[in-house]
Amino acid sequence: MKKIVLLSFITGSILLAAGYKIPETSVNAVALGAANVAHNESADAAYYNPANMVFMSNENHIEANVMYIGLEPVKYTPKTGNEINSEKETFIVPSLHYVSGKLGERARVGVSIAAPGGLSKRWNDAPAKTSAEEFTLEVIEVNPTAAFKVSESVGVAVGFRIVHTSGVVKSNGTVPVGGPVTSVISRDMSGNALDFGYNLALSYKPISALEIGLTYRSNVNLNVKGTAKLTSTPNMVMASGLYDGDASVSVPLPAAFNAAIAYTLPTNTTIEFVYEKTYWSAYKNLDFTYNGTIVDPVIIGAFDNPKAKNWKDTNAYRIGLTQELNTVTLMAGVVIDESPAPEETLGFELPDSNSLAVSLGGRYKINNQLDVGLAALYSMHENRVVKNASIDGEFSNANALLVSVGVGYKF
Repeated sequence: MKKIVLLSFITGSILLAAGYKIPETSVNAVALGAANVAHNESADAAYYNPANMVFMSNENHIEANVMYIGLEPVKYTPKTGNEINSEKETFIVPSLHYVSGKLGERARVGVSIAAPGGLSKRWNDAPAKTSAEEFTLEVIEVNPTAAFKVSESVGVAVGFRIVHTSGVVKSNGTVPVGGPVTSVISRDMSGNALDFGYNLALSYKPISALEIGLTYRSNVNLNVKGTAKLTSTPNMVMASGLYDGDASVSVPLPAAFNAAIAYTLPTNTTIEFVYEKTYWSAYKNLDFTYNGTIVDPVIIGAFDNPKAKNWKDTNAYRIGLTQELNTVTLMAGVVIDESPAPEETLGFELPDSNSLAVSLGGRYKINNQLDVGLAALYSMHENRVVKNASIDGEFSNANALLVSVGVGYKF
């Protein structure tokens, strides 16, 4: 099951950002393409740059969001054979952000509950379902933070990442075992994990119009444990092979560094640029561990041998535009994101590619305490031709739509 969770995690979020991250966890983040690191006066500062909390108005800020995620079916067109499509996926993902009032003259605390990665991918046709019939992953993070004002222009923050992971992995197909002989193999796994990390942040405001933000979120190894049932019929040693017992796997939720700069014009128009580096090179291989002996070579070859991944570190570039009016705030964003997955190790569980996303959104101030927001982001992945040991064809139509609604309240 460990395997399942890990695979699901790796597979699931491919259509939202490179790899398996979900950078957008609030209305503002969806509207700006997560370009809300340097300039942020909302409750989601607790997540995107908690150092900004010390510069917010002396009130309690809270925001609840609900996000719809729609993943279009990924199309796979083999060099020879029939075209197949993954299943369409839809999800509802809630999040919550809170920033306290001042604690003394220089301190604030906050907490965010968000989904930093996950989702799902399902294939019902061969050859994809042989390795990735279903990969479903849920990742929930609770991130308490504390911020301190060093000077009138500098704030720093530290946070603690509490990450819970659960998932399901299923595979079902036919593989050759020698000459005309084939074997039907299947995998049914599930598991969960609770793991920990940290985050750091800096906010610097040299002048009122200029804001600079730096953030770092540590790597969190998702050490998933659960159970797995693996079968092959027939197999090389007996009428049928079977493993039914404990299993585990470990994969990284990678570290990420953000550097952001924002400038606000006299027209109350703020332009923000964010550079993000994600350290995907921590993901070297996918290796499931079973607490029993597997003798069937077909099962070993399909589900037990380590799978090389050798992902690379990636860069993302985010530009956000915010226009403040009397009671309305308008926002827009553009994101360019690289894929960490090399061609030689790419599989059906995560047919990733470089992406471009565009976003729009707004907030309406009902009164001095209450506001509501609505935002949408559309992510478009490049078509990708892949030729490796298991794939020879093109992936296309890997697009995603995010729609977020939220309510903010100050008291």
